[in-house]
Amino acid sequence: MIKYSYTIMYVADVEATVKFYEEAFGFVRKFITPEKDYGELVSGETTIAFAQLDLASSNLKKGYQQVSSDKPFGIELGFVVEDVAIAILQVEQAGGNVYEALTVKPWGQTVGYVLDNNGFLIELCTAM
Repeated sequence: MIKYSYTIMYVADVEATVKFYEEAFGFVRKFITPEKDYGELVSGETTIAFAQLDLASSNLKKGYQQVSSDKPFGIELGFVVEDVAIAILQVEQAGGNVYEALTVKPWGQTVGYVLDNNGFLIELCTAM
């Protein structure tokens, strides 16, 4: 059986990104390497991790597309929260930005989209 274990996002500043996720979402720091080029958060069964751009480049010899704050990639992290409006405010206070304002979907779920401090897209939503 295959088990989804972690997502690694390539960022310019691992320590600043871990701090953002701690402040914006309340995740707990699992560790950061002494070189500060890789870090992980405790986020339930699936780990959210960050690798510094140079480390990512050393692993991916063919290169990769860096995220920008212009327009996010066509992928998102989804975080279920009790109150989307409060979660969006916490993201803004931590230095993130609203990408799509809070809305209630026809099926009753409340959803909002934010960008983290690097430009990665995050969906904040109530449980279904």
